Parts: sequence; structure tokens; C-alpha cells
Amino acid sequence: MLRRLARAAVPGLRVPWARWSRNWAGVPAQVVDLRSDTVTRPGPAMRRAMAEALVGDDDYGEDPTVHELQEKAAKLLGVERTLFVPTNTMANLISVMGHCRRRGSQVLLGQECHLHVYEQGGVAQIAGVHSQPLPDMPHGTLDLNELERALTRGFGSSYHPVCELVCLENTHSSAGGRVLSIDYLRQVHLLAHMHGARVHLDGARLMNAAVALCVPPARLVEHCDSVSFCFSKGLGAPVGALLGGAKDFIEEAWRLRKALGGGMRQAGVLAAAALVGLAEAEEVLPRDHENAQRFAKGLQDLASPICSVDPVTVETNIVLVQVAGLPPAELCQRLQAVSAEEVAQTGCAVSVLLFPWTEHSVRVVWHRDVSAQDTELALRKWEFVLRQLRP
Repeated sequence: MLRRLARAAVPGLRVPWARWSRNWAGVPAQVVDLRSDTVTRPGPAMRRAMAEALVGDDDYGEDPTVHELQEKAAKLLGVERTLFVPTNTMANLISVMGHCRRRGSQVLLGQECHLHVYEQGGVAQIAGVHSQPLPDMPHGTLDLNELERALTRGFGSSYHPVCELVCLENTHSSAGGRVLSIDYLRQVHLLAHMHGARVHLDGARLMNAAVALCVPPARLVEHCDSVSFCFSKGLGAPVGALLGGAKDFIEEAWRLRKALGGGMRQAGVLAAAALVGLAEAEEVLPRDHENAQRFAKGLQDLASPICSVDPVTVETNIVLVQVAGLPPAELCQRLQAVSAEEVAQTGCAVSVLLFPWTEHSVRVVWHRDVSAQDTELALRKWEFVLRQLRP
């Protein structure tokens, strides 16, 4: 239940507007925001690129910066064409609509994947497509035997919905940023095509997966029929995503984008930010992954009965911390709160922002605005809170 509410405000959780909050005993309280990689702010280079971007009317296909972004992304992803859209949610919805052309057709996907849980049920509400959720494995994968049974069940049947699409998520957010392997993607693609279905990859954090596996992003897309790709998460842009696929598919996607209200005019100011994010990805994302690992190992070293994490499961920039003995929302409140006692004991004041994720876990997400020093501050705050909770 808490995961469904993770993006709503935690009761009593006040979000500071700046990295530095009020003073405590003359010590400024530093905010370490680990709620999501969507909270980043554009840096000077990105703002400059936005201000100086060459623009045109993208709804007429005349914006040169959008063209540059789409062409670079197509090469990066190894697809024929890409289409710039406002959000990754829209990219996913357009993909489902493009692949599932008859109302009532079926899409198979994980029951905890972003497309199923956090995108307003748009595939049913707008596209008229029936979702069949399957259990997620701990690694963010679907069980291949269960997937094959689901594909077979309706194949050639007059009674079942016609399955036209399988959706995967890489990295898988609700599994803690786990990475789907190339071999797994190949096996899913083979199963789907054997039963007349296609494969769409929700690649909101695809660059994180590519960095973790040390492979070009195109290797993760080659076994998929379409892919979405977000710029406003780990890449740090304020807005924007792409949908990639075959030429005919993207031509139809343009029409669907227009129908959904996603056609933009001088979108080059947004595409310019995305280009900077892409250019900096190879420097920024490995650092995020290293900080997440550093935090996971540090928290494990605290050996607390209240909070636990297995660093082996931390593959990218997301850490799921298991919580026992108190509600995750209370832990989030304690980590955010700053007191004179904290300053007296630790010599600093740190407010760590987090979301409760499930009834027994919190999610911690690294991004370009969280440094190695910030990571150490968060660990220090975590240690202080756990010490206060000792009986």
C-alpha cells in the first residue's frame, strides 16, 4: 500500500526548498534529497545550452535541436528513428497504442512495473488495452515459464484477449534498480515473437543499465521492438523523453503524440538540456552507482536490527532498505528532522529526504546532485537516528 502512496507527501514530511535550511546552534542544516533522481536541478552548462539553443516549430518538424537529439539518440539506441515527447509516461502510452491497434487487445507486464502501477492506468483508460500483470521476480524479471503460459493461453483463442505486447522495465525501479540481462531480453523477445506479440522496453533508466553492464545502450534494445528513454531522471534534464523504434512505427507515433497533446513548438530549449544530459552521462552515472554502493556497504556495516540492505542487490543508483520495528514513514520523518541534540552529538545538522516504499522498506535514490560527501552525511545521519532508536 505504501508503495502506491510513495509519491504523495509523507504525513509530517516538509520538503525544504533549498539544500541549506535553518541554522541549529549556528550550524546550517544541509539537505540531502534522496527521494528520486527526478529532483535534480539543471546546472550552469545545461542552462546555458537551453538559453542558446537553436529552435524552430517542432510540431512542423522544423526544430534543429530536436532533430539533432533524435538523430543522436537513434544511433545511441540502435533504432531507425526516435521521437521526442514530454514524458516517459507518454512514450510508454504511445508505444502501447502503436503496438496494440485493436481495442481489448492484451499487454503482459510485471505487476510492480512503473507502467502498470504509476501511469494512471492509461493503457486501459486511454488506449482501451487490457493489462495482464504477472508476478515480478526479485531481480525485476518475469518468470519465463509463466510468461510463456500467458502468451500461449490466448494464442488463437476466440475467448481470450489477443496478446499483442510484452512490456519490460530496465532498470526495474520497484526491484531496486536491478538490471535485466541481454540474454534475458533475448529470451523474452523469442517467446513473444513465437506467439505473435512484440516487446516494448520501458528504458526510463536505460543508461543506468548500460553503465552497469558496461555495454552500449543499443545492446539492450536490439531484442526489443520499441523503447522509451527518459532524460529527466539520471540524465538530469528538467523535461523530456524519447520513443524509439522502426521508421513506420515512429511515423504512427507522431500521430499518436499529437492526439495525446504532446506536440511541442520551440522544443529545442528542452532538447538542448537532454543533449547535455546525454553528453555527461558517462561521467555522472558511474559516480551515482558508486555512491549507492558506498551507502549500502556503510549501512550494512552499522549492523542495525532496524535497517538492513544487501549490497549485492545494489546494481545501479537505487537502494531498497528493509525496515523492521517501526513504520517506514516514521523512519523517513526521523531522518528528515533536525535537532540541537544531533548538532551536539555529531557536530552537524543533516536533513535526509526519503520516501517510504513498501510497508517494510524505504527507497534511496542517487543522482547528480548528491556527492560522495553528501552520501557520507546521509550515512552519518542514519547512524544517529538508529542510535536514538536503540532500546
